[in-house]
Amino acid sequence: MNDLRLRLVGMPALSLLIAVLNAKHWYSWGQAAMSWGISLLFTAVLWQGTRTIWALLVERFPRVEQTARRLWLLLLTCLLYTSAATVALVALLHLAMPQYFSLSPAALLGQIGFNLIPTTIVMLGYESRHFFLQWAENVRRAEQLLGASQRAQLEALQQQLDPHFLFNTLNTLAALVEPDNAPAQQFVEQLADVYRYVLLSRERRTVPLREELAFVEAYVALQKARLRDNLQVHLTVPPALLDAHVAPLSVQLLIENALKHNEASRQHPLHVRVAAAGEWLAVSNPRRARSTSLAPPGTGTGLRNIRERYTLLLPARPVHIDAAPDTFTVRLPLLGNSEV
Repeated sequence: MNDLRLRLVGMPALSLLIAVLNAKHWYSWGQAAMSWGISLLFTAVLWQGTRTIWALLVERFPRVEQTARRLWLLLLTCLLYTSAATVALVALLHLAMPQYFSLSPAALLGQIGFNLIPTTIVMLGYESRHFFLQWAENVRRAEQLLGASQRAQLEALQQQLDPHFLFNTLNTLAALVEPDNAPAQQFVEQLADVYRYVLLSRERRTVPLREELAFVEAYVALQKARLRDNLQVHLTVPPALLDAHVAPLSVQLLIENALKHNEASRQHPLHVRVAAAGEWLAVSNPRRARSTSLAPPGTGTGLRNIRERYTLLLPARPVHIDAAPDTFTVRLPLLGNSEV
């Protein structure tokens, strides 16, 4: 937190204001300077301590839903700190100027009550500044997320409408369509499910994992109609995690990415594993580059878009990509209800 200028200006100004409030005790310029110096000492100690407490609590309780808990702890700890710091400073000043500072309980309580004024001003100042910056950051993130989401939707539609994908799909459909052909009907229904999900997810920042996996199953079924057992997708997701949220089309895009860059043949079937545990969903596949491919070389746009969207959705837990020599794994953070 870069607030050096605020402290360099704020401490002298606030201490001067407090000294002016005690101007009735001034009898000379020397006493005025001494009053300001003592006020600056109290203000600096209280300001620095309050700032440190506030920074630690913001780091420990950063989320919006934790604001009430943070404020209560801030009030309690700052009250205790102000009391302890006041007693310590008064005791120190009593040794040097016993005629001005008394250690009686009444005097200490009065001094503590008066010192709560700068403490409260500092608390309100930092909390208001934090609230404004958080609000501005949320507005910026919302605008960026909207732009990233729109780009992802356009890319998803473009990828689904890729000429090679449509060519293979239509060829498969032509081979399947016969009177009373149940596989053809199922294939067409799955194709409709894929496009329906893409269209319905356009206005959504996140979707439940169960919906994304249902879409993945429909997408994989379309691919398996062409690839048969050359493509194997293994889902290992505990039921308790199905209500967690992910960015729409993110899991499907990772499976498509695996298909685009790796061989899926009878000799070398492509096994893609989707597993969820704790707060993460991992999509991994073996790395076996295609010997020939009609698809254009990848540009990394899909992975970059996923990383950007998750950076905006959950900055504290970015997407992890592990490009090992033999395997490629992408770990997506699962979003809870409070993070959606």
